[in-house]
Amino acid sequence: MFDFFKKKKPEESTAPDTPEVLGFRLGGSVELSKIKIRLLEDKMTFDKVATLQLIQAVGIVKLDADSTILRYYTDDDGFFQVVLEGGLTENNIRDVQLWFYYDTEGVAKQSDWDYLLNNNISKPEYEFNAQRYSRVWTDLSTHAPPVAMTETTYTQDNKAPTSTDQFVMLYERAIENDVSELLLVSAEETLVNSQADRCLVRSTGINLHSADFEIVS
Repeated sequence: MFDFFKKKKPEESTAPDTPEVLGFRLGGSVELSKIKIRLLEDKMTFDKVATLQLIQAVGIVKLDADSTILRYYTDDDGFFQVVLEGGLTENNIRDVQLWFYYDTEGVAKQSDWDYLLNNNISKPEYEFNAQRYSRVWTDLSTHAPPVAMTETTYTQDNKAPTSTDQFVMLYERAIENDVSELLLVSAEETLVNSQADRCLVRSTGINLHSADFEIVS
């Protein structure tokens, strides 16, 4: 469970009005536990993590009537992800995670895109970076389709928000005790000048607890 002190309201800003949960906010900063990061870095795919993370964009994914994903993108090629069920308040938080991008591959051909969606996003097991991960999201069939979602992303510069369609699957592998490394595999599509810009994005992350980070501003 998360029990946090109330934070002072941030000073007025020209940044777009985006959700704030646990103190995460557009233009804010978060300090990670140095002990947590240093203990895990040699076991994780990500490395050289900055302990101070500056939030430069906010993404919002509405999964259904009750479930929402908030992503707070940082200057360290990563993002904090907050999963909520039932409303955008601390009492409705299900997970808090820290993610870092590993790689992005462009997908130019329609045939490659179709094959990616049908065969390479969702698998019972996913081999990646010499490690084997197990699929987390499943259903009764052996072929659990990728989860479709649309993310709307806002930045500090007040430009129009961007919309990205994503087809994703979550995987994990055990590290030690109750610690697991998460793998997010996502086929992403954005319209640019009425043309589809498509790519495969892979990111790795960990679950966070309240003692693992502190909101600085």
